[in-house]
Amino acid sequence: MTKGMRMIRDEILATLRETMENGAPVPMDLDTITEETTIGELGFDSLSVLDLIYDIQQAFGIDFEAQDLVNINT
Repeated sequence: MTKGMRMIRDEILATLRETMENGAPVPMDLDTITEETTIGELGFDSLSVLDLIYDIQQAFGIDFEAQDLVNINT
């Protein structure tokens, strides 16, 4: 991975962590969130996952297709 790609990846992860922290149903320590951390481990239920998806879409200016969201487990 090039340095530029690493920076972009790190920025994406930082934005995701911040978005998750802001939308978390329970307080969390950002330093404990890794790429392997599951949504359920962070205390998100089905409703809070929907809020999180909306927040992620807003943060990145993207729209998820409904079919992409069918297999999300909480």
